[in-house]
Amino acid sequence: MTETKKPQEVVTEMTAAEKAKLEAKQKEKFEAVEEEIVEATTVSEAYDANKIQVLEGLEAVRKRPSMYIGSISSRGLHHLVSEVVDNSIDEALAGFCDHIEVFIHKDNSITVVDNGRGIPVDMHKTGKPAIEVVMTILHAGGKFGDGGYKVSGGLHGVGVSCVNALSSKMEVESRRNGKRYGIEFAKGKTVKPLYEIGPAETTGTTVHFVPDASIFTELVYDYNVLRLRLRELAFLNKGVRISLTDERDGRSETFHFEGGIIEYVKYVDSGKDAINAEPIYIEGVKDKVIVEVALQYCDTYNENVFSYVNNINTEEGGTHVAGFRQALTRTINDYARKKNILKENEENLSGDDVREGLTGVLSIKVPEPQFEGQTKTKLGNSEVRPLVDSLVSDQLQEFFEENPPEAKKIVEKAIISARARAAARKARELVHRKNALEISSLPGKLADCQSKDNTQTEIYLVEGDSAGGSAKQGRDRKFQAILPLRGKILNVEKARMDKMLSSEEIRNMITAFGCGIGEEFDLTKARYGKIIIMTDADVDGAHIRTLLLTFFYRFMKPLITEGHVFIAQPPLFLIRKGQKHEYAYSDEELKQILDKVGRTGNPYVQRYKGLGEMNPSQLWETTMDPQYRTILQVHLEDAAEADSIFSVLMGDKVEPRRKFIEDNADKVTNLDL
Repeated sequence: MTETKKPQEVVTEMTAAEKAKLEAKQKEKFEAVEEEIVEATTVSEAYDANKIQVLEGLEAVRKRPSMYIGSISSRGLHHLVSEVVDNSIDEALAGFCDHIEVFIHKDNSITVVDNGRGIPVDMHKTGKPAIEVVMTILHAGGKFGDGGYKVSGGLHGVGVSCVNALSSKMEVESRRNGKRYGIEFAKGKTVKPLYEIGPAETTGTTVHFVPDASIFTELVYDYNVLRLRLRELAFLNKGVRISLTDERDGRSETFHFEGGIIEYVKYVDSGKDAINAEPIYIEGVKDKVIVEVALQYCDTYNENVFSYVNNINTEEGGTHVAGFRQALTRTINDYARKKNILKENEENLSGDDVREGLTGVLSIKVPEPQFEGQTKTKLGNSEVRPLVDSLVSDQLQEFFEENPPEAKKIVEKAIISARARAAARKARELVHRKNALEISSLPGKLADCQSKDNTQTEIYLVEGDSAGGSAKQGRDRKFQAILPLRGKILNVEKARMDKMLSSEEIRNMITAFGCGIGEEFDLTKARYGKIIIMTDADVDGAHIRTLLLTFFYRFMKPLITEGHVFIAQPPLFLIRKGQKHEYAYSDEELKQILDKVGRTGNPYVQRYKGLGEMNPSQLWETTMDPQYRTILQVHLEDAAEADSIFSVLMGDKVEPRRKFIEDNADKVTNLDL
């Protein structure tokens, strides 16, 4: 009996008239959704003292600041700005603010100005003006219960009162009711009670604060750190204009994206070739939860989905991400079956298959988010998963039906991914270790350490056999392992996993580390607590570092996000004078040493061109001895920025890379020709 198969549907391009009709229909649909969003976020103008609730006092903040802002170093310092800006963003979410200005002053103090409603100044039930309650009591504000906001991002943090507690000086101005009001604080205590400044033509709030030098170990603000967060907030809150001005050097930028997360996706994909010309945009409101999704597929092999809840980056995902992934996988499989692109005898496409080459931004606004996980960046609200699933499924299915050419391209890319996945599975089996302690399965080039305690162990990735030999002889074999790498590893930005796993150097690293890759990655199985990249201080060494970081970022990202990747800092010069010797790690340090020892007698200076030129004892005392070495820890400050940079520098497109080089040529200090 012959099986009868349905004829495959012929996909045709739409005419201009059909396309115009479709665009009009979509515009009408999204205008209706916008009305729902306004309803879900807009609150009554009656934002006054009655809306301010008090949860607890400020006592412990100055005693244990790290418990509240994470650290008293640079990260905590910059978090102060985020807390103040969050208040302004809450006003924007509520529909009352569309312009926020941030100033870094010459003394490294900060001013944040918004055009919201202004903090209430009427008397609170505590007997103090509401503005004083907000600024001096931890977790006091209009964000709790039936307060002044339906959706709030700042609730995840600790509030502006914490910033006040950790500032040697804070001045707040509130513009409302046609008047300007001021109040001043020092180290969280009121030093000048609420007073009237004069008439006000506009509404809004201005906060100026000076971080307390007795609390913070770092007091200098990094323009780029603030810039990344403010740009991210502008992407996530379409229409809000956020400006940053640095009075120390005159730099100034304004971030304003009418397209919101659509422009966010375009930014991340700027160095890639897109499969769907414009990002797919999904927007909806259900049970007071606002859902926004923007998706774009590119001819790359990595998945990049950035998720947010109330403007908070949920790095660990959560129920909203689970709902999104479930909807994406099911909808693409259903469409592929319906259109007979995926045959009856073929397996369903997996989640990995349908997300290959995907860049997505998922942003939801939840009235009462519940966060969990290691760093409290994982959404736990169970009701959100089916809600996101339903909205994404319905609108993605509608997009596919109305855009068959793009839908077919997306499905076909996923099918190609499925075939490559099968090949990768076979390759992965070659490097899969049955047991982390099974030494016989480790790479032959690896000089392993004696300890099995990964809180103590570290592995050096060394460039070439010569440097590898010195490192093996100079190391402390109790806790230091050495893995020499031969030449430059494969650029994984341009390769699927099956090709990547055919590289011997990459297989050796995966096997040595013991924690797997991709979806199978398990940090608890890591054999080493530190992975230290030790390459020569030249162009080739820098290139190898970049290739390794690309591999870690794409396939072992938790190694970076959890702080396990380091870069060794070998010296550039050896300076000898008589029986004494010193090492210099930069040209500036060399000059300082030469000035100190005196240039008379022509002290001997050796320039190290490579690690192989150092004998084992020199390598140990300068670069490997934990007591004296300097190693740089690799941090991930902004995932979207990192993804964009990796795509530009390591991807296939030449033009974005050329532009990056041209734009940054003036920043080069040591050019090795």
